[in-house]
Amino acid sequence: MITASLLKKYDRPVPRYTSYPTVPQWEPEISVEKWETNFSEQFSIENSQNGIALYIHLPFCESLCTYCGCNKKITSNHKVEGEYIEAILKEWTLYLRLMKEKPVLRELHLGGGTPTFFSPENLEKLLLPILNSCTLADDHAFSFEGHPNNTTYDHLKTLYDLGFRRVSFGVQDNDPIVQQIINRIQPFYKVQEVTEIAREIGYTSVNYDLIYGLPRQTTESMERTLKQVLSLKPDRVAFYSYAHVPWTSRGQRLFDENDLPSAELKMELYRLGKFQFAMHGYQDIGMDHFALPTDELYLARWREAGKTGEWKMEEGEGKREAGYGRREEPKLHRNFMGYTTQSSKLLIGLGVSSISDTGNAYAQNNKTIREYYELINQGKLAITKGYFLDEEDLSFKQYILDISCKGKTNFKKADLPMLQQFSFPVLEELAADGLLTWNEEGLSLSCKGHHFIRIVCSAFDLFIQRKRQEGEESIRYSKAI
Repeated sequence: MITASLLKKYDRPVPRYTSYPTVPQWEPEISVEKWETNFSEQFSIENSQNGIALYIHLPFCESLCTYCGCNKKITSNHKVEGEYIEAILKEWTLYLRLMKEKPVLRELHLGGGTPTFFSPENLEKLLLPILNSCTLADDHAFSFEGHPNNTTYDHLKTLYDLGFRRVSFGVQDNDPIVQQIINRIQPFYKVQEVTEIAREIGYTSVNYDLIYGLPRQTTESMERTLKQVLSLKPDRVAFYSYAHVPWTSRGQRLFDENDLPSAELKMELYRLGKFQFAMHGYQDIGMDHFALPTDELYLARWREAGKTGEWKMEEGEGKREAGYGRREEPKLHRNFMGYTTQSSKLLIGLGVSSISDTGNAYAQNNKTIREYYELINQGKLAITKGYFLDEEDLSFKQYILDISCKGKTNFKKADLPMLQQFSFPVLEELAADGLLTWNEEGLSLSCKGHHFIRIVCSAFDLFIQRKRQEGEESIRYSKAI
């Protein structure tokens, strides 16, 4: 049982581990030439094995959601679409020149901002040249983020015809009082309408993003929101903790912090959500993600966890409905897009502030549109900060990935000195609380520990653990609960 005292104990600021090392540890400037060489080398290895993943950041929004910590540009001027599309395609051409063969595209995600800010015609204008320059993997996975207020039939149909089968709608909260304070007025009927349209067209996975810990939320309002959204049976739900980081997100400074739920109330909202998801048949994938048994994400998680008996599921259950007899079973992976069933280690991020990952290096684009345009129009990649991983980084990155996706990991003997000094003392405490079992060969999460994946991963974050042993505070992150 997950007790309130245990939740309180481990409600610490830790990263979400979409990368390791995490972004605050990266160098403020890296050599673009070194990045290009590294990219070309890793592409030659990865493309023939697993293909590439592609993330396109579309930053424009018509209004400011004050809770949002994403990189966005607020405007009602839709003339900006053309210039931005032109820049993205120029950036893609720069990457194509670094590839020695035609890329195999395995995964594509449109994130924001609000991707459905762009007209269906302009989304097609953006995507067709990219798709035409790639070979599509047989089991490619294309997804996009949509705002229920402005996602139209034409958006959904156009993207479906281009190969998209998964859509994520930002619901956040249905309560009118909460919606007003976060400046996201969105009637429930709009969520229902756009979900029904997506399913009628043929989308096989609909995700809802929900947030707990928002201003003015109560257990009663959260219960109403959960009842409404779960009545639509989304295939996946991302149940995020509101990250109050006003030092990086100016919009959050508009809140009266007295309106935020107390730590005790926020934990109760968390427990309420997890209980309702379980009651409605959703499996906790980890790191705030939940999925129904017919969804790929569930099947990918079961592929690993089912081997250890963590879940009770008969061989083949759920697979026939999803048609998996015709393709390889999905594998769970984690990158800057969160959990995914695609295994490519090479991710190209296009657009302002986007992040690319070659498996052993990271690079982030400039965060301002003006500077991004300037560099791209000069025929240069718009890279600013980044990080090149050494052997130690790669080892501890793999431990974190294994824990996130498999719930277990094996230790390398060569890493034992670092593990003994920094990680094992933390594992002793976690094991004492029943979160895992471990020895010098590896560890395995318990069912209870599965609810604290971020905390367990942080035991292998050498940047955090070094500071901890030196008595220094970690860089500010959102809290784990």
